[in-house]
Amino acid sequence: MMLRPRQALLVHRTLAALNQYGNTLAVAPTGSGKTIMLSAVAGSMLEDPDAKACILAHRGELTVQNRSKFSRVNPGVSTSVVDAHEKSWAGRATFAMVQTLSRRANLDQIPSLDVLVIDEAHHAASPSYRAVIDEVQSRNPKAVICGLTATPNRGDGQGLREVFSNVADQITLGEMIAAGHLVAPRTFVIDVGVQDALRHVRRTAMDFDMDEVASILDKQLITEAVIKHWKANASSRKTIVFCSTVAHAQNVCDAFVDAGVHAVFIHGELSDVDRKARLANYETGRAQVVVNVAVLTEGYDYTPTSCVVLLRPSSYKSTFIQMVGRGLRTVDPDEFPGVIKTECIVLDFGTASLMHGSIEQEINLDGHLGEGEAPTKDCPDCGAIVPLACMECPLCGHVWEREPHELGVLADFVMSEIDLLKRSNFRWCDLFGHDDALMATGFSAWGGIFFLNGRWHAVGGGKDLRAHLLGVGERTVCMARADDWLNDHESADSAYKTRRWLNEPPTDKQLRYLPEAMRADFGLTRYQASALLSFQFNKTQIQRLVVAANDACREAA
Repeated sequence: MMLRPRQALLVHRTLAALNQYGNTLAVAPTGSGKTIMLSAVAGSMLEDPDAKACILAHRGELTVQNRSKFSRVNPGVSTSVVDAHEKSWAGRATFAMVQTLSRRANLDQIPSLDVLVIDEAHHAASPSYRAVIDEVQSRNPKAVICGLTATPNRGDGQGLREVFSNVADQITLGEMIAAGHLVAPRTFVIDVGVQDALRHVRRTAMDFDMDEVASILDKQLITEAVIKHWKANASSRKTIVFCSTVAHAQNVCDAFVDAGVHAVFIHGELSDVDRKARLANYETGRAQVVVNVAVLTEGYDYTPTSCVVLLRPSSYKSTFIQMVGRGLRTVDPDEFPGVIKTECIVLDFGTASLMHGSIEQEINLDGHLGEGEAPTKDCPDCGAIVPLACMECPLCGHVWEREPHELGVLADFVMSEIDLLKRSNFRWCDLFGHDDALMATGFSAWGGIFFLNGRWHAVGGGKDLRAHLLGVGERTVCMARADDWLNDHESADSAYKTRRWLNEPPTDKQLRYLPEAMRADFGLTRYQASALLSFQFNKTQIQRLVVAANDACREAA
């Protein structure tokens, strides 16, 4: 298994920061492969055969997932678990549940550790995590502390400076979108006549006063306008709606149903059985919309979701990013045949998008315990700095134009051009010179992207590996999927992207198997011949998968 080049860079920077400071925080969004990166960091710290590490998490499924990925990244390192069912420090890397480890009797059993890795590190400021950190450092003052998180700014405004003195690296959402690992959000901020009222809602210790928000937004005329705009912009999309209160969410769900849209309602007081049943109706049943109150904000990923409706503001940017993030993951066509997802529509009827301006994190290790200043923007005429929500410059009178009911589309995240053909660990070949069929190969696997009927299709296979359809849709998404397939099944030894022999002429054996027309290409290299042969040997499977995907998309449409 290999890391993407961007993942390897984060690991390199994190290790350098640990060496320099003894602690560090790395920030990476959903879909970036955070588990793989923390495994690589921990594994690198265990090069000394006597070294020991602990990887700390707050949910059982994270502990299982982290241990599994760690063993794939570091196959020779022994592991053990400390949780409610097992308490073993036998492995060189131990995966622990913070709820279990932070109990006094279990703290007493911690051996001397060389590294403590904290998953979801925004929790590191809480008492249970601090108890573990303090115990680890008391037993070995030279132990290093490494944290990884997608949301470094806590909802309660508390900073992480007491645990982490620095940020080693941040992978941005813009990078992930440009590289095809997430889809782009297309955000419509829709004014239903309550923007001014929402700007004056009182803040509580944790967020805006949601009862006050509901008194503004939970009105029949507004709900009808919400459904009207949803039908105009996203009527065919699987949709998650975020509301202010339980009563508000119930009314919105009822209104969708009355409008002929199958919708379900999720809230925190439901039993696990009811919640799973309703989510199953959304994921595999007839329901197209799921309305919720603060339940699906974090940790819920149903990848066909391609619309997010915000019927509440958010005083914290991390909450806003989490809500939008529920619709940004790409779709696995093997799991969801016929589903094509190229973007996520965000319909914001509150003020979250205007207040926060973009979906990128600005990291502040010192926290944000006060209300602070509102985000600002520059006037294009006179250069004055004015509040982000201001529609007329108070100095020169410049007016930011808007439609009567719609403020338009926000796309204010940092985007950088990423050429995956250059950034890949592998050399990609344009098979026939038409830029519609590209392949890359290793010792054990091959990956390819193929264009048909206006869509790209990613396919991967290899020795003892059944050919899989990996992605359908945009070129960048398909390239990322195929490249990840190769990273998943190859090692650094087999990437051989820069090996000199790649540019040598094909071998006699290769030429024997190539079609006669290709043998006459005197500029053909050994690696291009390898890619062409991989295509020839797997052509039937590739065609079957691409045609089947094309048919599934046509049927779904």
